[in-house]
Amino acid sequence: MATTELTLRVANSIGEVTAEAWDGCANPACPAPATAGAGGALEVAPSTESKEPYNPFISHDFLSALERSSSVRARAGWQPMHLLAQQPDGALLGAVPCYVKSHSQGEYVFDHGWAEAYEHAGGSYYPKLQVSVPFTPATGRRLLVRPGPQAEAVRAALADSLIDICRRSDASSAHVTFLTEPEWQLLGSRGFLKRTHQQFHWENNGYATFDAFLGALSSRKRKTIRREREEALANGISVHWLTGSDLTESVWDAFFDFYMETGSRKWGRPYLTREFYSLVGATMRDRILLVMAKRNGRWIAGAINFIGSDTLFGRHWGCVEQHPFLHFELCYYQAIQYAIEHKLGRVEAGAQGEHKISRGYLPTTTYSAHYIVDPALRRAIEDFLKRERAYVAAAGEELAEAAPFRKE
Repeated sequence: MATTELTLRVANSIGEVTAEAWDGCANPACPAPATAGAGGALEVAPSTESKEPYNPFISHDFLSALERSSSVRARAGWQPMHLLAQQPDGALLGAVPCYVKSHSQGEYVFDHGWAEAYEHAGGSYYPKLQVSVPFTPATGRRLLVRPGPQAEAVRAALADSLIDICRRSDASSAHVTFLTEPEWQLLGSRGFLKRTHQQFHWENNGYATFDAFLGALSSRKRKTIRREREEALANGISVHWLTGSDLTESVWDAFFDFYMETGSRKWGRPYLTREFYSLVGATMRDRILLVMAKRNGRWIAGAINFIGSDTLFGRHWGCVEQHPFLHFELCYYQAIQYAIEHKLGRVEAGAQGEHKISRGYLPTTTYSAHYIVDPALRRAIEDFLKRERAYVAAAGEELAEAAPFRKE
């Protein structure tokens, strides 16, 4: 398909796009009825089959909950500016979740040093364009394209349009974070600088039970995990999996208290509003797992997870009582147990955390791509990224040697 047959435009709110149209590009494997939106909202192009896994974070429900709850808005430094590719008849063929940023908070890919260096040299690093899911360090597609014979052309047009927007606006750069490796390679071929990072993910090697997983570990690590799980629940604590209709407003009230208590200590100012949880609880309740801890009849801690087609995505946790190893139990061990019982292929437990290795989570490479407008800044960052990629690769190999699994 020639690019002249595409119309590329910007939406200042995801509400300008129907959920059916957006999800036809973001999660085409999950069918939705092809209905026209009111007031000229985008229609859905004819459906085609897709092998792409369902990712909850790029869904219309999740992204619109961020905007509708004011967790994402211009005053918070996240101005929505979603890039859309349409057919001449208005049907949506591609979309990019994009934001104009006035800071580098809530991204989990750190470029503060780049910003400081550019400011010292007399440049203005902000505003910048951020292609991501706000506050969510989870890998997923970022160039969301409806499957079909035109998909590659649409994907290339979206990538080139990001560069064009950068060059035509005041933005210093465009940053595409936690994208898939094929997208990383595509953007690298079109002038984006390539960066790698490291997370720790748990892989399900066909374990029938949690004990079967423990059986794959060395004796010392197996004993340590059993001891930690016992101590986590030693003070009369019970653990509960809540999903679907279990996610009542009173449960969300308790979890939000945990989020604010722990988030205020870790980040200074938590990002998400209370309304966000009500919104995702209403529209995504069957895709959410809350792992909650109760003691003496009241909730004392919890961890929120989102359920993909083959992945359990751990996001954040909080507590109002401190108990040894409770964080590990709710965030890591319970996630593994849920994945095994529901035959999910992996658990992604969020950013950073080398302590996850001893709990069975292995180093995994993640990716970001960066288009820098200023040639001098671009050269400096490109040189830095060459060294950083080598370091990340070497560190991953070294950390993998520390895996707790039995050596054959």
